[in-house]
Amino acid sequence: MLFRPRYTIDTIYHLDTDVLKQMGIKAVFSDLDNTLLAWNEFETAKKMDELNRRLAVADIKLVIISNNNAERIGKVLDPYHIAYVAKAKKPLPFAITKKRENMNLSQKQVMMVGDQLITDIQAGNLAGVKSVLVKPLIQTDKWNTRINRFFEKIIFFFLAISHPVTFKETLKNG
Repeated sequence: MLFRPRYTIDTIYHLDTDVLKQMGIKAVFSDLDNTLLAWNEFETAKKMDELNRRLAVADIKLVIISNNNAERIGKVLDPYHIAYVAKAKKPLPFAITKKRENMNLSQKQVMMVGDQLITDIQAGNLAGVKSVLVKPLIQTDKWNTRINRFFEKIIFFFLAISHPVTFKETLKNG
C-alpha cells in the first residue's frame, strides 16, 4: 500500500546496526525535521551525530533526503559531514532513486526513515526501498506540515481498518 510503512519504530535513534546489517542495509536515508532534529530547535544534533558515527562504524551511510532548501540543511548538517539531498520534492521518489543509483546501491540496500506518511513513507514506497515510520520528535510542526498531519489522521484511520499502525521500540528483521 502506498502509505503503509514496512516498519515502525519509536525513533530513528533506536536503529540497531546489527539488525540493519542482517537486513543488508548499506544506507539509511532519513528525513530531517522531526525525524532527526526537532524542526524548531537543534538540541538533538548531538544524538544525530552519534547515530551517524554508529552507522559509519557499521559501514552504513546516513543520507538526509529533505524537502528543505540547501541553505537550511547545510547549516545543520555540514558541521557533522552528513550527506544530504535538498529540495527532494517528496512524496516524489526521484531524489531517493537518484541518490541510491549514484551510490550504486540496490533498492534492498536502502531504507527510508521519516515521520510523515504523506511525504517520507510514500516517497520510500514509490522508490521501492524499505520504509520506516517513526514518531515525530516533538508534537508541533511548521505550518505546511500541519496540513499534511490533518490528512495523515485520515490515512491512519483507513490503515487501521485492515491493520493498525503500532510503533515498536526497535526494528526487527523480517
